[in-house]
Formats: sequence, structure tokens, C-alpha cells
Amino acid sequence: MPLDLSKISTKYGEIIANIEVIRIGTTQKIRIMLKDASYLDFWFSETGRYSYHWERRHMDGKIFRFDNAPHHVNISTFPHHFHNGRENNVVESSLSRMPEEAISQVLDFVQEFLKQ
Repeated sequence: MPLDLSKISTKYGEIIANIEVIRIGTTQKIRIMLKDASYLDFWFSETGRYSYHWERRHMDGKIFRFDNAPHHVNISTFPHHFHNGRENNVVESSLSRMPEEAISQVLDFVQEFLKQ
């Protein structure tokens, strides 16, 4: 089931400035530019690898990323994990394995963070 980017754009219009889809080989990358000048990169591979990355280092030094790269074996949700604010602050991830649900969860997280 393809992602409904127009639905996502409408639901999160308060924070989204633009959405761009980029295909690189077998990987689909979605870049969401946010109104605060930060951006989200979401990518998915045909083999099931994924990354939901919120880049804020140019603003406040923070990154937030959910991914399933097979490192951090000490995390109970291995290989799924969350980089919470810094590359080396890695915790468990309860993110949905369904891309559309996961994107909504990430955007909900972003929306709440930006309200602080």
C-alpha cells in the first residue's frame, strides 16, 4: 500500500512546509521540510531496512532517529532502536513496523516537541 503523502501533508500542515520523494536504487526516501527549517528523512528498502531521521543539528545540535540498523545489540527491541537527541543516546523503540503508522508516530513526536 503506497503512502498517502497528501493526507500526511494535510494532517500535519501546521508543521510541514514541503514533501519530496526521492528514489535511490531500491530505496525510497521521503524528505519532509518543516516550517522551523529542520527536516525529516524517511527511507525504506525492499529488504525491510528503515530510518526515520529528524535533523536539527544546525539548529540546536539535536538529532532524533528511529532505525533498525543491526547494532546496539544491548537494546531490548534490537535491531529496532531510537537515537534520542544524540547519536550516542540510544534507547528502545516502540515505533510501528507499518510505514504509514510509523510516519504518523514520528510526526506526532515532532509536533509535540515543537510545542515545548
